[in-house]
Amino acid sequence: LYLIRLYKRFYALSPGYVPGSMQGGATNAIAVPYEEIEKMPELKENPFRKRICQVFSSDGSGNLTFNDFLDMFSVLSESAPLDLKLNYAFRIYDFDQDNMIGRDDIEKAIRCLTREELTEDEVEFIISRIMDEADLDMSNFLSFAEFEHVVSRSPDFCRTFHIRI
Repeated sequence: LYLIRLYKRFYALSPGYVPGSMQGGATNAIAVPYEEIEKMPELKENPFRKRICQVFSSDGSGNLTFNDFLDMFSVLSESAPLDLKLNYAFRIYDFDQDNMIGRDDIEKAIRCLTREELTEDEVEFIISRIMDEADLDMSNFLSFAEFEHVVSRSPDFCRTFHIRI
């Protein structure tokens, strides 16, 4: 039932492009463009919508096949395991994809969240505070373990890192 409901949502994103039913390799052959996916009510107000789609997209473009779409909704479901959610959250914040969250990654996240409304000094202050709090080995980067440590202290993480369909 969940799978059928998800397929109906995927189909509704681009009914002229996505066939009414898919079998075998077709679930990986047809990708709905990001421009259609970002209009979904569950994503359209999310400041990280583009980055979320890029992370879940097989080719990193933000365009999603049905398998990508299924992965995204599975990870962002309320019942997904915490470690899986943490892994994807880390990847979303790791804009430069170097397996570390650096100052530039944090700056991009801040700019997404604040819609570019902060001054350079305010952004730098926030970055410094985050690094002071989270960069335990003082490497100027957050490893996955450091990210996990910080997020595990946030009771709201699981409540906010989900999409309900």
